[in-house]
Amino acid sequence: MLSFRLYLRLSGFYLFYFATLGVLLPYWGLYLLALGFEPARIGELIAIPQVTKLVAPTLWGWLADRTGCPMRVIRWACLATALTFTGVYAVGGAYWGLLLTTLLFSFFWNAALPQFEAVTLNHLGEQTHRYSRVRLWGSVGFIVAAVGVGFLVQGWGVGIVPALLLALFIALWINSLLVAEAPLTRMIQAAPPLGQVLRRPAVIALFIACFLNQAAHGPYYAFLSLYLETFGYSREAIGLLWGLGVAVEVGLFVLFPRLLLRFGPRQLMLAALALATLRWLLIGHFAGSLPWLLFAQTLHAFSFGVFHAVSIHLIHQFFPGTLQGRGQALYSSLSFGAGNAVGSLAAGYLWQGLGPAAIFDMAAALGALAWLTAWRGLRP
Repeated sequence: MLSFRLYLRLSGFYLFYFATLGVLLPYWGLYLLALGFEPARIGELIAIPQVTKLVAPTLWGWLADRTGCPMRVIRWACLATALTFTGVYAVGGAYWGLLLTTLLFSFFWNAALPQFEAVTLNHLGEQTHRYSRVRLWGSVGFIVAAVGVGFLVQGWGVGIVPALLLALFIALWINSLLVAEAPLTRMIQAAPPLGQVLRRPAVIALFIACFLNQAAHGPYYAFLSLYLETFGYSREAIGLLWGLGVAVEVGLFVLFPRLLLRFGPRQLMLAALALATLRWLLIGHFAGSLPWLLFAQTLHAFSFGVFHAVSIHLIHQFFPGTLQGRGQALYSSLSFGAGNAVGSLAAGYLWQGLGPAAIFDMAAALGALAWLTAWRGLRP
């Protein structure tokens, strides 16, 4: 059982990490738009952190597993993130300068979370089903940032966004200094060869479903704020809409341990993917109707929250012992990295040509394909 002090420190890391996402996802695109970039360039810059997720988590995961000191790796990664992000102020609005700065800070930032997931699960020991009770504070951080920054941006302008991100990166590093390594006895467990695990049909199906689901999220993460502005929604309202989805997600995280014990991971994942498909159709065709948009945003609790919690649970099962760091890294690389990068880039290049409705129809098709993959590959 976690001590209350350790629970606060683990939860604090998620709080600050996802608060940075609460600033990046709704407002970084608006900041880039204010600098004068076109949708294709915005899509490229937003996709860079997803591209670095293809490489960074695996490299840092190997280092953490090799040294047996993942928290040391996490601390250095968080410090390097804050230091390299200051390059935003040096390059101003230059595209290539922003590209290089984003490449550098995201390489270190993307290293931290997958390893921290493994640290959290190791601290939980036999109670991994309680992971969602720790992770829900990440959702709280996202809500506070997404909603609060909406009001700040309305009053102070989007130029405040880089300063807020830098402050959160520093807070994340300070929090990482407070978290101890997981007990060594929990980390030394027998593990099969990595190649043997990766050849299992259920593992392959899980990674394909994760890739497709996150690719479907690409247009949402990259362009939802810009899309909603075309319907006349204010930036405060946009921040509240982002926060609504994650607020419902918090409730699902609280209930998740009971849901997992009652329905099992396969049924929960299938439900999450089915509702994700519905969500993209609603956003693509009914975003101008506030009631339908509100309903679509509540489905974030399933399209991301339930799906992510189930995926973490399965990765922890599939990659035991000394494979945990690399298992979480592969999950991050193939889903949040490759999936989001493909989705963001495709949306950026096709947004003006095909239009938002067609883009979200494509996202729905990817969600349906992910459901079929999980249905066939994740047997009971």
